[in-house]
Amino acid sequence: MELITDIEAEQRVISALLHSEPACAEAFSGINEDEFADRTNRDVFLLAKSLYTRGVRPTLVEVFKEGHELGWITKPQDLEKIKRIAEQYIVDENIGYWLDRVRQAAKGRKAQELIRKYRHEIGQNNPDIPGLIQRAGADFMNLALDSDSEQIEAGAEVAAFGSELVAATVDKWRRMQEDARAMGETPLEGVPTGLHRLNALTLGYKPGDLILLGAQTGHGKTAFALNTANAVCVAAGQPALYVNTEMSRQQIAYRWGAILAGIPLQKIRTGSLTNEELSQVQAAFKRLADSGFYTSTIPNLTPDKLQILARKAKLQHDIQFLIVDYIGRMEKRDLKLQEWQVLEDIVRACKVMGQNLEIAVMVLVQLNSDGSLQGAKRMKNECDLMLQLLPLDVDDGDDVDKRRAEFQRKYKKTYEPGFNYYLRIDKSRDSESGVSIPLVFDKARQQIREAQEVPDHWRDIAKPAEGGRH
Repeated sequence: MELITDIEAEQRVISALLHSEPACAEAFSGINEDEFADRTNRDVFLLAKSLYTRGVRPTLVEVFKEGHELGWITKPQDLEKIKRIAEQYIVDENIGYWLDRVRQAAKGRKAQELIRKYRHEIGQNNPDIPGLIQRAGADFMNLALDSDSEQIEAGAEVAAFGSELVAATVDKWRRMQEDARAMGETPLEGVPTGLHRLNALTLGYKPGDLILLGAQTGHGKTAFALNTANAVCVAAGQPALYVNTEMSRQQIAYRWGAILAGIPLQKIRTGSLTNEELSQVQAAFKRLADSGFYTSTIPNLTPDKLQILARKAKLQHDIQFLIVDYIGRMEKRDLKLQEWQVLEDIVRACKVMGQNLEIAVMVLVQLNSDGSLQGAKRMKNECDLMLQLLPLDVDDGDDVDKRRAEFQRKYKKTYEPGFNYYLRIDKSRDSESGVSIPLVFDKARQQIREAQEVPDHWRDIAKPAEGGRH
């Protein structure tokens, strides 16, 4: 059986990589090196991808230099072949067509491999026919579904699985700055944080900033991240990418419905909504559809995939903010490295990526029970801002009211009764550290907001009693 190949499509794709950065973003997030049948095409693809993930534009000259240093391109005939391939230039709009042809040919070869495999098995003595059919059916179904493909989805696709996308422009951003000044709000140098006090302290999450957001398991990391995305994408209309390694599209959509509509997550998840509540949720999804929210769900996320995905989102949607939820689920590039080394490398790579793309990057991390970072403590050295999301009701038996009273005595302020969490600024390069911001975390609705101060109450309860005078 002759192998199915499409050498013309492979060469067209390689040529596009050597001429166009948008084509690089599309190709590196859409296909893998093992989908190339020709060895030279596969080698050039790997060289270009290696350069691109390091922030180097993979031109013909750069590929030649990289290939020569690695000993991959040494023969004159190899140089001539790659030059001829580079001449088969295609316009950017056609890259999707040629990528699809490469994918289909690769899928055909995989189908041929499966046919050979099961033909061999069925020819054995006493084969398990029912089991063989079941395995073959599953393999061909996975091949048909293209389960390995990873795409960036718009917020509209998450909310209603299909709608138009809107990106903020420079003019809109400048108008927002002027509006903020006119309304007496703090003009920001970056994207909004979602919290007034944090905005005032940091002036927003600025391009190149690396923010670590830590919390213990089950204490609101994802809720905080989505509420931040709400402030950035829905309220401010700025484009951001939320990379999720844990939850399904359905889970993300349910949480957005709860956050934006203010309706308990459990009611949305079970479908036990009144007609009025259903209308509120649908209106909430319309707001999400018109926002700058983009997301991609990748359970097997690696640092290289993240780099390519972020570059693609920057080129296609001009994202200003990236959220990675969460670092503990990212796969190792080198199995020999210990966990702390892997985490430290990932955080360092995120910092460099944010600087190169001029975007702010928030990475969600796990905290130990004592509030310290789980894994690599040195991750803190790489970040510009380290935030800790902490509950008042810790597991040492302390009462929430008692912890709230201690907090209020420390800051000589009184907050609304719903105050049950706080955000601690553990490290900040550009503002004050050690500050805590009281929060109200409505877990039922997945909403997190700044707790409101009760201005006169503290002065009343703090005033010393005047003996015998009432």
